[in-house]
Amino acid sequence: MADLDINPLKLRLSEIRGLRGAFSFYRNRIERFDKDLKAFLQVLQSSGEETGHSFPYALKDNILALGTRTTCSSRILENYESSYDATVTCKLKESGGHLLGKTNLDEFAMGSSTENSAFFTSRNPWDLTRIPGGSSGGSAAAVAAGLTPFALGSDTGGSVRQPAAMCGIVGFKPTYGLVSRYGLVAFASSLDQIGPMTRCAQDAADVMNIISGHDVKDSTTMKSSFSFNIDLKSDVKGLRMAVPEEMLDYPGLEDGVKVSFMDAVEELKRAGAVVEKISIPSVKYAVATYYLIAPAEASSNLSRFDGIRFGPRHEAADYDGLVSRNRDLGFGREVKRRILLGTFTLSATYYDAYYRKALRTRRLMANELKAVLTEFDFILNPSSPVVAPVIGEISDPLSYYLMDIYTIPANVAGLPSISVPIAPVDGLPAGMLLTGGRFSDVKLLEAAGFIEGFSPAYEGGLTRISERWVE
Repeated sequence: MADLDINPLKLRLSEIRGLRGAFSFYRNRIERFDKDLKAFLQVLQSSGEETGHSFPYALKDNILALGTRTTCSSRILENYESSYDATVTCKLKESGGHLLGKTNLDEFAMGSSTENSAFFTSRNPWDLTRIPGGSSGGSAAAVAAGLTPFALGSDTGGSVRQPAAMCGIVGFKPTYGLVSRYGLVAFASSLDQIGPMTRCAQDAADVMNIISGHDVKDSTTMKSSFSFNIDLKSDVKGLRMAVPEEMLDYPGLEDGVKVSFMDAVEELKRAGAVVEKISIPSVKYAVATYYLIAPAEASSNLSRFDGIRFGPRHEAADYDGLVSRNRDLGFGREVKRRILLGTFTLSATYYDAYYRKALRTRRLMANELKAVLTEFDFILNPSSPVVAPVIGEISDPLSYYLMDIYTIPANVAGLPSISVPIAPVDGLPAGMLLTGGRFSDVKLLEAAGFIEGFSPAYEGGLTRISERWVE
């Protein structure tokens, strides 16, 4: 393809690669539409000549890219210049990637709405009065509005998959260890995983072929090679899928989301999949377990941000006063809340009562999920119990924490999980979550690709975008 005689919004990533003028096309769309969407924190000029293999993309602003600021949407890193490239950034560059810009997020990836960004709230492309989800809300909104072919996000408790569901795109969290975390600003190291946000499963697989693999700079990455060449012609006939009763019985599950999910389940059944309801008793403790382990790790990881080595420095009479003042002025309310919670649970008095108990529950949950996924190929549930709420509608932090109830178990157990769009609810996107056993990533992407064939959220194999964003 020599030029933009074909609309890139109708093309898969493999067709966009090498399309001359693609970077300028998406850059112009960002200039035109992002003033309303507020997906990007910074927008870049082209980083080099477009070649036969080049392609544009976006990064969540907690992933380092040399020559850009990496703010994590926090005042404490407002002017921090990336001193090196993250491993995923290096791999994308080596494969011909041209970075369009860095996308907005909840501060330090702590949140489910992007309302916790220190700079502004991103908007949902399907309704600008609503949140795009979080914490990778900027990445999700940018992909859903066609401002970038794909974006990378980070997923600690659902931060790729939940906003993907709320914005009507594909969000994939790989098996823990398939993608290097080197250059990802750490939130909770045992839970964090970088993953692609795309408009189809094939694009997610293509991105994974680039960014996955062993990295000597990240000891948690697996050493054996892994290919993401998926078969989009595969079907689901004979695949065994489990639906946890605890997930369907959750009182916060909206009726419309449940109906959309069950309709998609029936379609899978008609296609030959075997779907059974089961019980996973430990999943009802998922949110409580996560919000003990993740803040504990965050309180340790964020201790480096003291105003001395990073960010603006606000002077005080002594060292303790300096650190206290810098953190008070630099961190937002949600980050402070989680640091305090984590420090509390790690204290000598409460370590055994809370943190150690959470670790035992994590092991129990991982074992129960492993047992289910020995008998079944996938676990199915809605990606989010609700469609995107109106901005400012929810003021109680616990209500937002519970929005991650379906996505958290995959992080706790290190499992691959993908959110795919299903029938919308009153014009707003909804998602189905498929979770598989460790290293079942390819099979998971193939099943997601099959859903593209019957879901009304897709058109021509790509997720739909709102007419608002069509030229």
